Amino acid sequence: MKIKFQKYQGTGNDFIIINNKALNFPINDKNLINRLCNRKLGIGSDGLILINPSKKTDFDMIYFNSDGSLGSMCGNGARCSVKFAQNNSMIEDEAIFDAFDGNHYATILGDLISLSMKDVKKVKYFESDLFIDTGSPHYIKIVDELDDFNVFDHGSKIRYNSKFKKAGVNVNFVKVISDSEFYVRTYERGVENETLSCGTGVTAVALAMYKLDLTNLKKIKINTKGGILNVKFKPKADGFEKIILSGDVEFVFEGYIII
Repeated sequence: MKIKFQKYQGTGNDFIIINNKALNFPINDKNLINRLCNRKLGIGSDGLILINPSKKTDFDMIYFNSDGSLGSMCGNGARCSVKFAQNNSMIEDEAIFDAFDGNHYATILGDLISLSMKDVKKVKYFESDLFIDTGSPHYIKIVDELDDFNVFDHGSKIRYNSKFKKAGVNVNFVKVISDSEFYVRTYERGVENETLSCGTGVTAVALAMYKLDLTNLKKIKINTKGGILNVKFKPKADGFEKIILSGDVEFVFEGYIII
């Protein structure tokens, strides 16, 4: 079977995206997905996304981690999916689509994609660290120096800690630049390594910085190794609502695969 794919990246978080309109992609073939995402033996990406038809929204987004497992919500992947849908004449300058954690609304202004994220109803504390679920589970830890920090070693220790090992957790290390700007590096479950950026992680970090009283701003700039993302939100009693993740998306290349 010959399948067309396109590759997109959002702040260095890259994805293979396939229009699965015939619903014929072998979604249970974890080995195939893992091989396609492999950077030496396949196309290479942090994950694979299927754009499925939907009767209720513009499309359904199905996200797979690079290890072949079915993923939860992916913020950068969702933003890339919206640009894919526009480039393939499925939508114009806005979209409503279904993802792992429900419906999302997005707007497009050139290459800038702004995405509504699900409300956060609860924030958990682990001493001075926080846990926030923004569609995917995230652990947030502040560090003094981040450039030479070993994200893989420290991230994997937390990810495989007995508290999180069963379901897994993404781990975000944060350096405070100012009350309006933060630098984040993320260890992602499913990739089992550091990625250049993580949209749900950046979102969790922005909310955590507000919760820790490190900012009183409701729009925050987040620097990642792959680029800049912005998060705005509205605090409420125990959590947050009206959360918007914004950043640029880029089409990289397209091709065909035989499976």
